[in-house]
Amino acid sequence: MAEKEAKKVPSVPESLLKKRQAYAAMKAKRQKKILAIKKFRKAQRKLIYARAKAYHKEYRHMYRQEIRMARMARKAGNYYVPAEPKLAFVIRIRGTNGVSPKVRKVLQLLRLRQIFNGTFVKLNKASINMLRIVEPYIAWGYPNLKSVHELIYKRGYGKINKQRIALTDNSLIRKRLGKLGIICMEDIIHEIYTVGKNFKVVNNFLWPFKLSSPRGGMKKKTIHFVEGGDAGNREDQINRLIRRMN
Repeated sequence: MAEKEAKKVPSVPESLLKKRQAYAAMKAKRQKKILAIKKFRKAQRKLIYARAKAYHKEYRHMYRQEIRMARMARKAGNYYVPAEPKLAFVIRIRGTNGVSPKVRKVLQLLRLRQIFNGTFVKLNKASINMLRIVEPYIAWGYPNLKSVHELIYKRGYGKINKQRIALTDNSLIRKRLGKLGIICMEDIIHEIYTVGKNFKVVNNFLWPFKLSSPRGGMKKKTIHFVEGGDAGNREDQINRLIRRMN
């Protein structure tokens, strides 16, 4: 009888016990990882909110500064001349059937490969000369903060592994531009609008905007804007066109 008790088989096999222990360890590890991710996301949300608040304050200060300078100049009996714009938004409005290779090449450099494609351009002597070469084929001007904000939030796509990916999550931005300190949509808007030191990288990360044909149609593509057409520089009137196409 004593021998029978000694040889009694355990109620749970050893292999099953090991499996249960491994599963419990895995579960604990997973829970730990989930908690760490939750903690990181909470910290990121706080940081993004703080940044958005700081940017809003900065934009407001810039706007108030312009008004104050204009008032001071008017009070002194002078005119206030605002600084030259640093940012332009360029929209391609015509095809390139039968045009010179130079024009075609400049449109390619501006990343305007299709009709109603739009891109942001940093204004300097070289880029202004490029815009002059292709002026009959584009509409361009100086976008305001609202236009930049609406374009990026509504039609913002990123170039991720050579693919056009919708910017639906800040983690996509953090993975690609985190090393530059750009972790969210508000950072991208700030970098584009203020033409910051990382403008080129951020602008190349953004896929060219695919806009709709303008509501109400176009007047005359082949004539310059100042003559009653659509082509060329329309300065701050580009914002009206963006509203109709976005």
